[in-house]
Parts: sequence; structure tokens; C-alpha cells
Amino acid sequence: MKFSTILGAAIGSAIDGSEGDDSTIDGAVIGAATAAVVRVAVPLAITFATGWLVLRGIGKARDAVFGPKPAIE
Repeated sequence: MKFSTILGAAIGSAIDGSEGDDSTIDGAVIGAATAAVVRVAVPLAITFATGWLVLRGIGKARDAVFGPKPAIE
């Protein structure tokens, strides 16, 4: 088990325990699942953003060299 999963479970358990109406187990499970999802989603979002910035830079460089595209009517 990774440290981020353990930390997510501990934080989820603490947040759920502050309500005081039920067990903290469900908060720990939700916190661990959230940590696992974030561990996958953040690198994916960074990769997407990097690709978008590269494509945008290539488009701007192309426009600087060849001029802007004519408008399609």
C-alpha cells in the first residue's frame, strides 16, 4: 500500500470521525479511493496540458513563419 493511500485513508477517517454520527471506516475507504484516483488523474491532466501547450506553440510558430491562415467563409 502506498503512503498516499494510507494518508488519504487517515484524512478521510478524521474528516468522517468529526461528524460523530457513525463509524470512521467509510471515511477511510472513501479517502483511500480518492487518493488512488488522484494518483492516476493528476499525471494524466499534466500530460494533457503539456500536449495542448506544445500543439498551441507549434501553431503559433507556424503562423509566425507562414502567416495566419485565411478565414474560411
